[in-house]
Amino acid sequence: MSLTTEPPTLLARARDFVGSMAGRIFLILAIGMSVASIGSLFVAEQARLHDFEHVRLERVALSTVDVVNRLQQSPDVFGRLLAERRIFGAIPAPANIAKVRPNSDLSEILRLRLGAAARPEAGQVPSRLCLPQPTRDIGRLAAGIADLPEPDCWVIRFTDHAGVAHALAILLPALILPRSSTLDPAYLSIVIGASALLAMIVGRLAAAPLRRLAEAARAISIASEPEPVVERGPTEVQAALHSFNVMQQRVRDGVRDRTQLLAAISHDLQTPLTRLRLRLEQVSDETLRERLTADLVATQTLVREGLELARSSENREPLSSVDIDSLLSSIAEDSRDVGSDVQFVGGCNAVTRVKPNALARTIVNLVDNAVKYGGSARIDCWETPGKLTITIRDFGSGIPDSRIEAMFAPFERGEASRSRSTGGTGLGLTIARAQARTFGAEVTLSNHPAGGLLATIVVPRVTR
Repeated sequence: MSLTTEPPTLLARARDFVGSMAGRIFLILAIGMSVASIGSLFVAEQARLHDFEHVRLERVALSTVDVVNRLQQSPDVFGRLLAERRIFGAIPAPANIAKVRPNSDLSEILRLRLGAAARPEAGQVPSRLCLPQPTRDIGRLAAGIADLPEPDCWVIRFTDHAGVAHALAILLPALILPRSSTLDPAYLSIVIGASALLAMIVGRLAAAPLRRLAEAARAISIASEPEPVVERGPTEVQAALHSFNVMQQRVRDGVRDRTQLLAAISHDLQTPLTRLRLRLEQVSDETLRERLTADLVATQTLVREGLELARSSENREPLSSVDIDSLLSSIAEDSRDVGSDVQFVGGCNAVTRVKPNALARTIVNLVDNAVKYGGSARIDCWETPGKLTITIRDFGSGIPDSRIEAMFAPFERGEASRSRSTGGTGLGLTIARAQARTFGAEVTLSNHPAGGLLATIVVPRVTR
């Protein structure tokens, strides 16, 4: 018999990851750092564009101030040279440019350099308005710059010291903004990848103390003595781990006190029960004596199994490697030796670390229940990644689904009558589950599709 389980879908894995603390920290940090980094890069790019524009305007301002100063120093000579277009980079503004959309930043720079009385206005216009096409082409070819962009043309209007209005066209080589890799997709991918990697590391580090806490909580029922969790990490984490260590020690102390109390009660009851047994032999009425003896035996059995139930959660047996097939085969043989119909039908060829006596007692209790209520038992086992599954099936009438979980409650029995002759004390399944949990296993019940009851033991951490 084999059991196949479908692997979790990608959506289910993503949902589990997002639901974990490490996953949520990862998402918050990855998204937050990516947005912050990209935002910072965008701001840096805007600053770069602003600086580039400032450099362009400063070039225009320097050229304009130089031309204006020369014009005001030698208005006749420089004015004639300017009119004859013999000044490199400066010409009279063409008459066809009636109005220019002013550049407020450049106008402000010129106002500071030339003075408020100059009332400067400046703005950029298309180069074709400053130079006719043939002139542009001939000049660009003569200068050997035919492959470069057309020059920038700035129209400057101002008033000189004599109150005369002037209009100049300043021609400067175009500045090409260098290509930026700041917002390049490849660069952004590196930023996002680095943010995700850092977020993953931080998420794992933050969730590590909780994982240790979860492992320690699971180990409370396995270890014979509580192993204190190492109290390291941030102050809040250390405080939580310290509180957990105190709690698990108190839980262990409480369980130990309960077990010792029940052991003392059981021990103290043995003496009066033994005296009752002796005195019952003196009862002359044979029928009454047999009934009283049966009640006494039932009482002794109940006391003994109640004590065993209390001790089952305080199992100090060490973990050791067990050949599961050998254990199941020997249990089946022992049951057949006493006349029970028990078959070991499938091996798993697995070795796992368990508490051998606890596992054996778990299986024996389940086999006894199967034989008692179903007439026979079939034992099977198989291995899946990370766990080992053992099943005990009977061929009885099964149990209503609504009562399956209730069967693990103490003194709960599968048959309706409360007679000790038709059933046990109702502690078999309770003890089986308690024994299994001492080494990390879990016991469940289910109705088999073909009839009968199926008891399943799932044991984690399988090693060959």
